[in-house]
Amino acid sequence: MQSTGVYWMPVFEVLEQNGLEVYLVNARHTKNLPGRKSDVQECQWLLKLHAFGLLSNSFQPTNEIRIARRLWRQRGNLVAEAGSAIQRMQKVLTEMNIQLGNVLSDLSGVSGMKIIGAILEGERDPWELAALARPEVKATREDIAKSLEGNWREELLFILEQEVELYRFYQEKIVDCDLQLRKHLESFESTVDIQAQPLGPKPKGKKAVGTLLNLICARSYIALRASTGHKSTASMF
Repeated sequence: MQSTGVYWMPVFEVLEQNGLEVYLVNARHTKNLPGRKSDVQECQWLLKLHAFGLLSNSFQPTNEIRIARRLWRQRGNLVAEAGSAIQRMQKVLTEMNIQLGNVLSDLSGVSGMKIIGAILEGERDPWELAALARPEVKATREDIAKSLEGNWREELLFILEQEVELYRFYQEKIVDCDLQLRKHLESFESTVDIQAQPLGPKPKGKKAVGTLLNLICARSYIALRASTGHKSTASMF
């Protein structure tokens, strides 16, 4: 079976569930089919190549690892979408001559989101908005206030509000993905002796969940590779 797009996945899983050994081959290795190409000719060509031992089976992880990989990729998609929402927020602010990006390193941080939230609630005084920035911000209150002297256009404020809602929605879905990933990973049978190979101190703070997931994934993957006779520990993600 050729790995074309995602069309092979349901067929592969059905055949595998019925006890068949399925060879998943790279389409690049079988593209040199002479003559006019058709599904029948291609099937015959694949059969001949397989009979001669010229096709190599692609590595397929276990179902548990595939589930984790799909969830992890979905999380990556959500993170990318959240990043795109931040970029669109920055674009709208720039169109209104709000230069927050010049005084705040992270628009999605605590200070940035507080200021944007106040703007959406109707606050227009630059000094009142600048006062919402946390003390850790390196820029002075005067510089922050100057960056907030904008042209408040109603349609742009509407777009900004929508982008903020989208960003918060993606953040909620990222948390849901983290919880689902953690639930799935905790269902794995332990293959590592925690006493002999401790995970280290429990992570704290904002990145605790992501760090713990990375540690669990790494240990599970190393154990999987060891059980299948592979020495390489390259990332499966």
